[in-house]
Amino acid sequence: MKKKIKIDYVSDVACPWCAVGLGNLNQAISQLSDKVNFEVHFQPFELNPNMPLGGQDAIEHLTEKYGLTAAQVKANQSNIRIKASEAGFEFHPEGRKRVYNTFDAHRLLHWAGIEFGLEKQTILKTELLNTYFCLAVNLDDQKNLLDAVSRSGLDIYRAQEMLKNGEFTKEVREAEAFYINAGISSVPSIILNDQYLLQGALPSESFINAFEQLITKAALAKT
Repeated sequence: MKKKIKIDYVSDVACPWCAVGLGNLNQAISQLSDKVNFEVHFQPFELNPNMPLGGQDAIEHLTEKYGLTAAQVKANQSNIRIKASEAGFEFHPEGRKRVYNTFDAHRLLHWAGIEFGLEKQTILKTELLNTYFCLAVNLDDQKNLLDAVSRSGLDIYRAQEMLKNGEFTKEVREAEAFYINAGISSVPSIILNDQYLLQGALPSESFINAFEQLITKAALAKT
C-alpha cells in the first residue's frame, strides 16, 4: 500500500512565485506518484487584502512595495518569466498589467474543493494562475474568473451563484486567519503532513528530497 503525503499549499493567485513553486511541485509529484499518494490542498493567502476595486498598476505597486526602480521590477519580472516557463507556465510577455484583490478567487477555490474535490481544485488553481499571469486579464472582472471555472470543467452557473451570494466568505477568512496566526507571512508556504514547513518557490529536486525523507521516516517508524 502506497504512503500518503498531505500537502497544504498556502498561496495567492496574484503571486508569481506561487505559480513557479506549484509547477515545480507538480513535477516532483509526477516523479514519485508511483510510490506515494499525494493529497494537495490549496489554502488561501492574500498578498493585497486591502486592494480596492480596480486594482493598481503593477509596476507602480511593486516599486512602492519593495522600494525598487521600474527597471529593477522589469528585470525581476523577466527572471520570473523564465523560471515560470521552466515550471510549465508561459507568462504574458508584457507581464501582468495591474494588481488586484484576489478574495473571490480564493472563494472559488474553496468551493471547488468542497463541492468537486481536490483534483478539480488543483485544475482551477492552475487556471486562475493562467488567467492572471498568462492571459494577464482583469481579476476584478467576474467574467474572467468564470472563464477559468469553465476551462476547469466546473459548473459555471453554480460558481456565478456562489460569487453573487457571498458563499464561503466566512470559511476563507477563517482559513486565512489560521495560517497568519500560525506564522505564515510569505508565500508560497508548503506544509507537509501538518508538520513540516517548506517556503519559497523551491526547485523540484528540493521537493523530491523532502518527500523521500518523509517516505524513509515512515518506513523506519514501521520497523
